[in-house]
Amino acid sequence: MPSLLFITLLCIGLYLPGIVTLPPTDRDESRFSQASRQMIETGDYVRIKFQEEPRHKKPVGIHWLQAASVKAFGSDIINHIWLYRIPSFLGGLFTSLFVFIFGRRLFDPSTALLAAVLTACSLLLVTEAHLATTDALLLASVVAAQGSLALIYIHPRSVADAGYLLPAIFWMSLGFAVLLKGPIVPVICFLTIIALSLADRRFSWLQSLRPLPGLILLTLIICPWSIAIYNATGGTYFSQAVGEDLLPKLFSGVESHGGIPGYFLLLMLITFWPGSIYTGLALIHAWSKRHEPVTRFCLAWLIPTWILFELIPTKLPHYILPTYPALALITANALFALQNGQINWHRFWPRRLAMLLWSLTSVGSAILVLLLPWSMEKRIDAISVAVAFLALLMLYPTLRLTQRNQVIASIGTACLGALLVLGPTLQWVLPGINALWLSRGAANIIEAHTISSGFQSVPLVAVGYQEPSLVFMTQTTIKLTSADAAADFLRDRGASIAIIDSISDEAFRQATNLRQLRTQLIGGVHGYHYTKGRWTSLRLYSTASNN
Repeated sequence: MPSLLFITLLCIGLYLPGIVTLPPTDRDESRFSQASRQMIETGDYVRIKFQEEPRHKKPVGIHWLQAASVKAFGSDIINHIWLYRIPSFLGGLFTSLFVFIFGRRLFDPSTALLAAVLTACSLLLVTEAHLATTDALLLASVVAAQGSLALIYIHPRSVADAGYLLPAIFWMSLGFAVLLKGPIVPVICFLTIIALSLADRRFSWLQSLRPLPGLILLTLIICPWSIAIYNATGGTYFSQAVGEDLLPKLFSGVESHGGIPGYFLLLMLITFWPGSIYTGLALIHAWSKRHEPVTRFCLAWLIPTWILFELIPTKLPHYILPTYPALALITANALFALQNGQINWHRFWPRRLAMLLWSLTSVGSAILVLLLPWSMEKRIDAISVAVAFLALLMLYPTLRLTQRNQVIASIGTACLGALLVLGPTLQWVLPGINALWLSRGAANIIEAHTISSGFQSVPLVAVGYQEPSLVFMTQTTIKLTSADAAADFLRDRGASIAIIDSISDEAFRQATNLRQLRTQLIGGVHGYHYTKGRWTSLRLYSTASNN
């Protein structure tokens, strides 16, 4: 119980800062949350849409949970992003708790606790727990499915004692995962099962999964919505989800998200930070213990899935997240083995290289936090300075304890540093850089002008800058169009507002002059359009003065 409380408090400290203050990000988070918002607005909880465009890419699970979160808090204002982030926060929390609950049955309570801490503090999970997307919740379902599968594999008597409990957890987790992100988790479990069965040269243990009742349970979970969406879309949802989203990612880099094999391995220094300092040692130790059932299971979870994602041409940093609990478990196990003198850290030849790379990553992150306000807005931020100082301050004791072979204390210090650095960065530093949040700036100008003009709301149109966050922060009915169409829109709607980016501004003014349409500049926003990788300015025009 104290361990569960400790993990919960740690997750609150890591995941709650920034969940309210951080504006909606582009593009996936805003697309997910806007589609959920439209479900609430329309009352249609079957079809998934972004404005009028069907969103036939991911299943409905995350949208139901986000809509339930909004309903649970009873908010009349449904474009507050934190309402849609609550499921991801819970996903990060449940992931860490599940790592401990299953880990203590597989290893021991101390190893399980350290693995849960490493999982919770990993930079990638901290990031995903702040975003209204599927991945934090998906990871919780991965751990639930793989944890129950591990107990079935390693402790067959537990299955007999528990009856149908563990198989039910396995199949229910798969069903939940399919409703979140399709076949990803079933593929991970399938690869784990195949790797274990081939290594052991036996498949008989799979009978403990209760395949027939399990498949019936899985079908009962996923079929109701599958049938409903098939009827609602005439089958186009499945043809587009598979043919236009899933299959292209398997054979080519989609939307400029390609990468060479080894991409995730290189990125792990950052995404698994702070635990990445010991990853090399952990993998070597785990391989030497691969004949032990628990370690073999973790390797069967980790290696085939990792290889699969390295081979798939489309690569995004979060794709590899489902393997991190396994990596955390074998890292924690290796650290206790090292602490107890069972392995010799000094004989691990890349030790100094690992420490150097980890140090460079930590120092680079501190410099980034320090310089970001200056590079974006030419200002020195006191909180950024404090955060960078804390990051560098925690670096020395971590490395010093590592050199002294006090590895548990060193990783604890590193995780404390992560808590002290990530919290303020997400709560104050990033939200405070206005240049990063063009949509927030535009939405604030629109709100102020609408209130001062005595309107409750006015029609909106946007040209050039058409990010999903702008839709989410303003109104579902905002028109995303061309300069000529925007001028027609303003002429026909009367009191309305146009958001025009700098590239489209001249064409828009020419279009309004051609139509003899009088507009008034009500404000502007200048910032970094990070999805395009360039600086831009937005100008907001109103036609309210014409009426």
